[in-house]
Amino acid sequence: MRLNNLTKTTVKGKRRLGQGHGSGRVKTGGRGTKGQNARSSRPLSFEGGALPLTKRLPFRRGKGKNKVFKNKPVIINVKVLNLLKKDTTVDLKTLVSHNIVDPEEAKVYGVKILGDGAIKIPLTVKLPTSKGAAEKIKKAGGRLESE
Repeated sequence: MRLNNLTKTTVKGKRRLGQGHGSGRVKTGGRGTKGQNARSSRPLSFEGGALPLTKRLPFRRGKGKNKVFKNKPVIINVKVLNLLKKDTTVDLKTLVSHNIVDPEEAKVYGVKILGDGAIKIPLTVKLPTSKGAAEKIKKAGGRLESE
């Protein structure tokens, strides 16, 4: 071990201002004299008296405006369905009982089957599927039933 190989431990902590006489920064508490920064705290969104960003932006109101916040369904690929037995009906109950999906997420967001992978067994599917998944299920001898 050599001194030049040791890790540096010279990182100083953040100054805690206005912490009373024991802090070594008495009277003005390290904030200088007077002025806005010497007073009590102001909001994080404060922009020096200018109109705040949140008030400058338009309202996000109405149907379909907040598409970012819509939750998408839980996605399952066709290859996962190979875990099930032949001629099984695939619905939420079946997927939950085989621990393929989380029960709470499946109830809240729903489930959709996508076409990644291959399926070898015929199944009856009662869930929404993509076009690719539908083709693969039919090729394997399965059926699609929409609820």
